[in-house]
Amino acid sequence: MKTVDGLDLPATLDEWADPARTALLVYDMQIGICRQVESTVIIANVQRVLAVARAAGMRTIFTRHLSLPRKLMGRMAYRTAMAWQRTDDPDAVEPWFLRDSPGFAITPELTPRADEAVFDKITMSAFEGTPLAITLRDCGIQALAICGIAMEIGIEPTVRHAADLGIVPIVIADACGHGDAEAARRSLDQMRFTGDAIVTDVAGFSAALSA
Repeated sequence: MKTVDGLDLPATLDEWADPARTALLVYDMQIGICRQVESTVIIANVQRVLAVARAAGMRTIFTRHLSLPRKLMGRMAYRTAMAWQRTDDPDAVEPWFLRDSPGFAITPELTPRADEAVFDKITMSAFEGTPLAITLRDCGIQALAICGIAMEIGIEPTVRHAADLGIVPIVIADACGHGDAEAARRSLDQMRFTGDAIVTDVAGFSAALSA
């Protein structure tokens, strides 16, 4: 491991795959979201990631996307909902992920444990408006492994936000689902181009964490 001015500079996944310095984020693996995409393989891969992370004692946080009731939706909320629901009529918008709706819950295959947190958000970045950043900072976490849905919608903004906060993002690519394959590929290519993130797969992450 390289050092500079008294700072350790982990470079490889093996160096980062330490529960003392890295946490796991399971992004928006909700029933209503999983139903919208080809999620069977992603659910299975996230299960594998969770199993190895839990066995290693890694801190784990889930997010859920929360819809606001129409009375509290503003201009941006309507614009986003209209785009997602493919309508140009704001009166046709339905809040899909209200707190107690069936689609809001984490898919049962990935039920969070009592020692794992679930943060609700109304944004794409998992950091905006949630306790994620302060939780990681308070635990001395320096890197965040990310899996879930969807790569091109919320995971890419979360990766960028993490880097801006000085948290190294680790993207477990084959445990990240998508709504549009081409858009997801562009997101991944952009992450590789900018170089902020470490991009790996389930096998690589599991091997590094188990070592």
